[in-house]
Amino acid sequence: MYEVTCRQIGVISTPFKRHEDTPIQSCFAPESRGHIELFPEYAEGLKDIEGFSHLILIYCFHQAQDYELLTKPFLDAGKKGVFATRYFKRPNFIGLSVVRLIAVRDNLLDIAEVDMLDGTPLLDIKPYVHRFDVRKDTKDGWFKTASEWSRYDKPEARGTQS
Repeated sequence: MYEVTCRQIGVISTPFKRHEDTPIQSCFAPESRGHIELFPEYAEGLKDIEGFSHLILIYCFHQAQDYELLTKPFLDAGKKGVFATRYFKRPNFIGLSVVRLIAVRDNLLDIAEVDMLDGTPLLDIKPYVHRFDVRKDTKDGWFKTASEWSRYDKPEARGTQS
């Protein structure tokens, strides 16, 4: 088995201290704000990032302590395989969110639509590019008929992981 090591490149600060208080996805929290402090040695890598409206953040679920291969997701009553969910208790505690970029100031990024915990270790940043990241003719699996989906089917809806 191959061992993978990741390097933390910064810290994500948000108003969310407990996972129960975080939105279930960033698209349900358009007004939630936070910021990224990129470690100074990586600041040069931010060149030209201000031209993008959204960023893809890859980070570590730093408060997760174990994983479950079958889990009850936030939007449905039945258990699902962890790889068919976005649940944070995963074999590798890796998270991914699309956030809106508000401003860039040296090694600080102001962001909106945050759904991660305060103090989250940042592993990578990628620009969201419509041509690359939007797919047509996709299928949403069990999400399409999830029992709790109606709570979140409006763009302005907010969700929590309760």
